[in-house]
Amino acid sequence: MFLILPIFALYAPQLQGGDNHTLVGVALGAYGLTQAILQLPFGILSDRIGRKKVIYIGLILMALGSLVCASATDIYTMILGRALQGAGAISAAIMALLADLTHEEHRTQAMAMIGMSIGLTFAASLAAGPSLYHLLGMPGIFVLIGVLSIAALIGVWQIVPQPTLSRFHSDAEASPTKLRDVLRDPQLLRLNYGIFALHAAQMAMFTVMPLVLKNTGHLSADQHWQVYLPIMVGAFIFMVPAIIYGEKKARLKQVFVSAIALMLLAQAGMALALNSFWEIVALLALYFLAFNILEATLPSLVSKIAPAAAKGTAIGVYNATQSFGAFLGGASGGWLYNHYGTPAVFGMCSLMMLGWLLVASSMRPPLPVKTQMFHIGDDWQGDVRELSRRLGGLHGVKEAVVIAEERVAYLKVLPQDWDEAGVMKLIQETN
Repeated sequence: MFLILPIFALYAPQLQGGDNHTLVGVALGAYGLTQAILQLPFGILSDRIGRKKVIYIGLILMALGSLVCASATDIYTMILGRALQGAGAISAAIMALLADLTHEEHRTQAMAMIGMSIGLTFAASLAAGPSLYHLLGMPGIFVLIGVLSIAALIGVWQIVPQPTLSRFHSDAEASPTKLRDVLRDPQLLRLNYGIFALHAAQMAMFTVMPLVLKNTGHLSADQHWQVYLPIMVGAFIFMVPAIIYGEKKARLKQVFVSAIALMLLAQAGMALALNSFWEIVALLALYFLAFNILEATLPSLVSKIAPAAAKGTAIGVYNATQSFGAFLGGASGGWLYNHYGTPAVFGMCSLMMLGWLLVASSMRPPLPVKTQMFHIGDDWQGDVRELSRRLGGLHGVKEAVVIAEERVAYLKVLPQDWDEAGVMKLIQETN
């Protein structure tokens, strides 16, 4: 899905109606609207008909949408194809399948690996997109996306095991009964606004940045990877110590707010000064450093702040908000460029970042906790409230919830200072 970001704005004028940049922005972000609408329902559907079936449906929709995009000769067909691509909204079903296939003790690490793979794919796609555009053309890229979707389907079918037992997992899936609590939590709302603004600004930026780079005359379209690749590598290298510092020193809020301020600086700079190639490179470097830090810290903050029994619901709302931000950012960025030019696009992004900075500055610093899950036994018949109370009273345990239906105890603990042996002893005593 990321492959087209650095080159779609350059290709769109070849489509009938592609000179209307508002429609170009809608096409770029259209996948986000259908993803936002369908992510939670697809996750719920996977509880009823099976994880793999929903994933197959999603990947087929992705492949069909890609073929529609590949054959599009006008911007409206392209919008339809992009919306169909987004209808393959399988992230919730994937997380549920992962939860079915992993032991509770390893699930957090497994989810982190998926998040890391998405981040690496984003970076690789920005670098590969311009070269693939030169080799295959935009229709060829969409065909490639369709082929990759079918390859992924075959991989899920032939390689990923079928879970022996599929059940609801509060840490990985959204529960309609917990939506109200999640949507009324002011700390989570701050983070949801943040991911909305981050991806709205990203999509708005990519409605114009390929054109801005092209207009400098410094590089041809197929050479834009020479800008994105070193910037993304450098941003990743500098991001890692910032994240480690925030997590190890319990200063995640400070790192988070500083990254938002850096993002605001980058967006304001783009609104005021995109006059030379090297100015663009410098501002993009600031932007992607801030983006990578924020993209890594936001899920961690959601995990720390969300109630232990509603973590999956909080993540589901967060993902849907992210997708809606991508749609609205693409549409509004295209409209602003169409009517007022490049500075207006980045002016809008700057205002969103300023609002986010004000909202984030007033958030409570999150406790330096991590989530631990323990299986309490398939035949467990104990007192849920009593075990939750006793676990919550152990040293270093900040929150404990036992869910009998899932046979799991969810704990939020201080990483370096919690009574793991006491937790294990309590759970064994109740079996």
